Amino acid sequence: MNEMNKGTDKKVILLIIVAALGYFVDIYDMVLFGVVKSESVSSIMVGYSIEEKASTGKFLYNMQMWGMLIGGLLWGILGDKKGRLKVLFGSILLYSAANLANAFVTDITSYAIIRVIAGIGLAGELGAGITLVSEMMSKEKRGYGTMIIVTFGALGAVVASLVGAEGQVIGNLIFDLTGYQFENWQVTYIIGGMLGLLLLLLRVGTIESSFFKNMSEDKKVSKGNLSLIFRNKENLMKYIHCIVIGIPIYFVVGLLIMNSKDNFAPLLGINDIKNGTAIMYTYIGLSFGDLLSGVLSQVLRSRKKVIRMYLVFTLLLVISFLFFMEGISAEMYYFVCFLLGCATGYWALFVSMAAEQFGTNIRSTTANTIPNFVRGSVNLIMPSFAFLMALNFGDAWSALIVGLIFISLALYSLSRLQETFGKDLNYFEEE
Repeated sequence: MNEMNKGTDKKVILLIIVAALGYFVDIYDMVLFGVVKSESVSSIMVGYSIEEKASTGKFLYNMQMWGMLIGGLLWGILGDKKGRLKVLFGSILLYSAANLANAFVTDITSYAIIRVIAGIGLAGELGAGITLVSEMMSKEKRGYGTMIIVTFGALGAVVASLVGAEGQVIGNLIFDLTGYQFENWQVTYIIGGMLGLLLLLLRVGTIESSFFKNMSEDKKVSKGNLSLIFRNKENLMKYIHCIVIGIPIYFVVGLLIMNSKDNFAPLLGINDIKNGTAIMYTYIGLSFGDLLSGVLSQVLRSRKKVIRMYLVFTLLLVISFLFFMEGISAEMYYFVCFLLGCATGYWALFVSMAAEQFGTNIRSTTANTIPNFVRGSVNLIMPSFAFLMALNFGDAWSALIVGLIFISLALYSLSRLQETFGKDLNYFEEE
């Protein structure tokens, strides 16, 4: 019996490693596009104006986000109907193949199509990994599993920033070996694709969730049925509240950090800030914040208490950043980016809560779609900021008003959800 338990424990550890590495490559690709977007678009759109290239970059990003919204729904339902493990590796295969294809695009139409495909692939890995680990580990310790996945995965952004800045070194090495010269942005996509494909070799030895196996044997259970969410008022409200809790993370990353060079560094009187570097320091902070929030959650035996602390810290730090840091050095600016990352480092807890709120038969659906709706909230945050800017509120007040709205809504939504630490997940939702 002990030998059997040891064997299962080893497979769970392998599963955590695979999910963490998968999320690492997942984040690498998402951040990588932001890092090499301008360079790749400029390489393809020779002779076009700066404004046209910038507009095209935003269009490609929106295409990726639409892909993620579609993919979240697709992979989530497949995870409940066909299995979490199939989704985990299927999503890794899809976004890895898209990465490789992206290195060879020569026109914007192909680029847009591949970003949609990449977005679909990127949407499935995290939800499948979190669902698997949550169902395979004990209810008292599963928080450690999700903590490891998200903490390690966030470091993919750091690697993306470094490779995006130094990819030409690897490109020169490829030229020496093959005689073919790749541009920097092409090299970064090739590396992302190869990392994902190598990860698929770890598939041997991984195991499917026992919860899903038991559920699949029961033909009467409705699996991956969206009506269990959208036609059930209680589940629908839980679903919306889970989404709202995560939006402040993308307010900080998608608005404040991604627009450092154009908006918020100039606001503070700094002119030599690079978006890629700001993103890198923010994700280092996110990784540290996720590690700390995971440990605090286990110590306090609560998800809600820790997320509430992080939301308050985020609000205080945003106010300080926008109104009390004018004239700071570039080095201090990057340190503040790190702190903002730490303050929003509750992604692991947020995704865990989303998975733990619902029954086994729609857990994959919710765990996959909720994070992707949060990512898609950038398309709500940015227009809100632009609208306030058009009313002449200015960068600082426009950002603060948007932040106050979404952080306040997140605190309210958090108060409406039940605590899920130690919750038994072996149950079904009924129609």
